[in-house]
Formats: sequence, structure tokens, C-alpha cells
Amino acid sequence: MDLQLKGRVALITGPAKGMGAAVTRSFAAEDCRLVLIGRDVGAIEALATELKPSGVQAIVVGCDLTNPKQCEEAAQAAVSTFGRIDILVNIAGGSGPVGKSGVDTTPEEFDEIVTLNMHGCFHTMRAVLPTMMAQRYGKIVNVGGTFGMRGKAGRMSYSASKWGLRGITKSFAIEVGPHNINVNYVAPGMVDGPRFRDKVCADMARRLGITREEAARRHAEDYALKRITVDQDIANACLFLASDVSRQITGVDLPVDGGWATL
Repeated sequence: MDLQLKGRVALITGPAKGMGAAVTRSFAAEDCRLVLIGRDVGAIEALATELKPSGVQAIVVGCDLTNPKQCEEAAQAAVSTFGRIDILVNIAGGSGPVGKSGVDTTPEEFDEIVTLNMHGCFHTMRAVLPTMMAQRYGKIVNVGGTFGMRGKAGRMSYSASKWGLRGITKSFAIEVGPHNINVNYVAPGMVDGPRFRDKVCADMARRLGITREEAARRHAEDYALKRITVDQDIANACLFLASDVSRQITGVDLPVDGGWATL
């Protein structure tokens, strides 16, 4: 199926690592023009350089997503370079304390992850929406997590931040729908990679006295499909919601988790 994304301008946060890199490469493969923003400019520039030989047009903008002015400047850079912003994919975020109860979570730890996971998306959405509203076209995809749909012991602050992001997503979807703008939420389950293996599996292995490999297997057993999500699964969901194939879908939570959030 042709998703008809060729030439669309996609602003992607957290574009260079893990699922962010998979999402960036997938939008590049669809011939989108890319605005790649985040704090780790070196890693982002390396990915942009990797993509250039295939003809991808991409600019890199250093941006602290918790700083609203920097987010506005990134949106301005996109418009100055490409003339418009069609797509925003918010991937950047953090995991917060792992294996720590709500009682043991410090106010500082809670504030840090809520600021990153909620404020960052709020700032970028506010920055791009005036342009999208003026052109009467836009697709926003916020990448959250299934712990923001069911909650999770030992991940209270992360769960709170992603639950809040769902509220932001749904409220914006209602407000900007009349301007032909779709706003949706992709909820990955556990996504295989360094964060999953070195933090989540490591925590379970330590608590239960098992190997990290066994911890990963036990996580997979919790899912209907008995397998862990990979980066490309998330990228595919983002492509779908950023395309006009999904033109009648807005304000939804799309779990990409092998069947955990619904069980």
C-alpha cells in the first residue's frame, strides 16, 4: 500500500536511538523530508549523515524539549527550511525509576519524568500546531506506553507521565480536529533493546535470582502473542497514523504490545 507520505515534512523528537532511529529510517524510506530534533545533536547528525546518500532531505536542530522557546525555534527552523510541517512524531522520553514503589519515589524523580514525558510533548505540539492549523493539515503521533493504560507496580512515575500524555493527546485531538488535524497515541509494550534488557530485565533478574534472558522470556509469556515488541513494530504504527490511510482516526490509544494492555 502506498502511504502517500512522499514529500511530507515530518518533525521527529528523539530520532536517533532505539525506536526513534527505527521511526526516522522508516519515514526516510517513505521519502519524507525530516526535521530531527533533540539534545544529543552528535547522534542525530550521525543518523542524518547515514541517510543522506539515499537522497533524504534532513535538518538537525538541537533542542531541549522541556524548554518551550527552543521547541518554538525548532518549529520555526522547519518552516524556514521546508515551508510547512505536516507531521509531528513525539518519541523522546525517559523511563523514570524502575522497580521503585510510589512511596519510595522521591518528589524530584517524579517531577523529572513527568516534565520530560508530558511537558516535552506539550511544548512541541504547541509549537507546530499554529502552522498545521493555518495549512489545515497535520498529523501528530505521541509515543507513550502501555503502563499509561493499565498502570504498573514499581513504575508509578512513568505510568503517571504516560497516562497524562494520553489526556493531552485526547484533548488536543478534540480541539484541533476541525482544522483537519489528527492527534493519536501509540502505546508500546516492552520494546526489545538496551533499556529493556539492561534496566527492566536486569531489575527482574535481580529480584527473582534469574538471568536476564529468563526475565525476557517471562515478560514475553505475559503477552497474547508470546513475543516482545521490536522497534520496527512501533515505526510501522507511527507510519500508519501519520498517513492519510488513517484519516478518520483521531484521539485513539493504539497499543503495540503483542496483546498485554487488553488482557
